Amino acid sequence: MTSAPYRVLAGPECYLPPAAVMHGVRMPSDGEAIVEGVCVPADQGIRTIAERLVSAKNPTFFPGPLLLWKTTTYAIERGRLVRELASEVRAKVIPMPDYRPKYPMIDPAVEINPNHPNLTIWHNKIDVGVFIGVHCHQANLALKIIRGGTSCFTVALCAEDGHEEANASLRDANNDVLATLLAVVQDLKTKGGA
Repeated sequence: MTSAPYRVLAGPECYLPPAAVMHGVRMPSDGEAIVEGVCVPADQGIRTIAERLVSAKNPTFFPGPLLLWKTTTYAIERGRLVRELASEVRAKVIPMPDYRPKYPMIDPAVEINPNHPNLTIWHNKIDVGVFIGVHCHQANLALKIIRGGTSCFTVALCAEDGHEEANASLRDANNDVLATLLAVVQDLKTKGGA
């Protein structure tokens, strides 16, 4: 008996979702993105992410410390692009300023904790969550927890190799890639949505 390939779908999957790589999900190569556990051409990944953002009821961007605390010209432009993208799709922006556990409780309306991201997802009824500027190990932890316990479609815009635990991820997502994503979102909105 053969089984279908494992897909990284929006959850809730289970209390402790399996690591995607343990089920044969591979990281995208140069020029590729990953969508629901399948490597696709990068432009197809950008289009899928844009469609999800445009059709989302409550999209939210989660900028992490790699974006929040950098003051280079590149980082400032990156922040501007994220704000413009968020504005185009009427998304909230909820920061992940650091990775320390926040106990006894965080304020899920204004912050996301990578150790309990589901609290922020549930509180804000987020259907599409976009992570950017989060260190890879912390992003994968948060993405796996979200997949396990929520129905949120997760997107990781990674400056490195991408994230197999996200429902959709772009690798090497530099400012040019963000500008392309913004242009595709604007084009979809002009044409009446996804």
